[in-house]
Amino acid sequence: MIRLDTLETLVAASLVLLLGRKLVASSSLLKAYSIPEPVIGGLLVALLMFGLRSFSSVQVQFDSSLQGPLMLAFFATIGLNANLASLKAGGRTLVLFLGVVLGLLVLQDAIGIGMAKLMGLDPLIGLLGASISLSGGHGTGAAWGRVFSERHGLAAATEIAIACATFGLILGGLIGGPVAKFLVKRVKLPSAETGKTSDDSVPLSFEQPKAVQLITPQAFIEALALIAVSLSAGTMIANQLNGSAFELPTFVCVLFVGVILSNGLSLLVGYKIFERAIQVLGNVSLSLFLAMALMSLRLWDLASLALPVLLILTVQAVAMAAYAIFVTFRLMGKNYDAAVLAAGHCGFGLGATPTAIANMQAVTDRFGPSHLAFLVVPMVSAFFIDIANAIVIKLFLALPIYN
Repeated sequence: MIRLDTLETLVAASLVLLLGRKLVASSSLLKAYSIPEPVIGGLLVALLMFGLRSFSSVQVQFDSSLQGPLMLAFFATIGLNANLASLKAGGRTLVLFLGVVLGLLVLQDAIGIGMAKLMGLDPLIGLLGASISLSGGHGTGAAWGRVFSERHGLAAATEIAIACATFGLILGGLIGGPVAKFLVKRVKLPSAETGKTSDDSVPLSFEQPKAVQLITPQAFIEALALIAVSLSAGTMIANQLNGSAFELPTFVCVLFVGVILSNGLSLLVGYKIFERAIQVLGNVSLSLFLAMALMSLRLWDLASLALPVLLILTVQAVAMAAYAIFVTFRLMGKNYDAAVLAAGHCGFGLGATPTAIANMQAVTDRFGPSHLAFLVVPMVSAFFIDIANAIVIKLFLALPIYN
């Protein structure tokens, strides 16, 4: 067993990102289908770890202590960049997209339960292979897995949920690009100058992660302090809500604190956050988190999944791609923004918000910016979806099919 400490894991994650960049740059296929660099680099290392474990006695264990803070830091930057005036301007689109997302939650749970019944499995297993672990992710999957084990007597529910969420994370990063490539052929692309400005004071957004952004040490420290406050206060709020009727995942609380902090400082004292520094730190946190999460995947846990559960997840992936093409894209306007939204929807509909952002970055890096998508997707996928998912799950649990 080779155990890497925190710094060694950070070095490995940095190398994974460089590997992913090199592979995407040198492969016309990966570039054509807009596969995110952290996804391809991390997945390749995970496959290497799987091969070492399968064909030799060598095992590598990465330190996971930085994954949580990096993920929370990313969500803090989303909250700090959320201008309520801009959200109000895009309110109609946000509400419409939330409706589209709600439809997918219902579809995923219906597919999961239906296939479980068809194959003679406990319907609860079908729910675990549906919106709980796919749209909900690892955190929601682990939480509901514990509930299913303690209250419903479902053996290994947490393990099933985590494995399903891991499978979804992989597919969410792989199908978003091909779906977007299929859709952008049918729309008018933004001009080469769209989203660019000669005014250096205008901040760039997450859709341009590779752009050069000039920041000062003072701005960097201020941004770091704001992120730290968001993490600290958000974690404290999440701990206070734990076990109550208003319980929310920690990352949602962190994001919410970021929104209140940035807009509150602007309203009360006129402090304007230096968004470019926030975005640089957000993109760094996002890339490192995805690299660490994917290179640490225990692919042998997926291999141990029962064939029926793998079949459920395969159908869910096909359904996600079809839903993004025929529902998300069409209802959101059948334009370029809708295509980027569809790629993002694949990311968090099967995986998580970081995967959605990485999908959209890969698409916009090749075809042009989409300000609307980067305004709407983070708020829906990181905040509203958890509330909507909890309601949908409880409605399906109320059905008289579990006896």
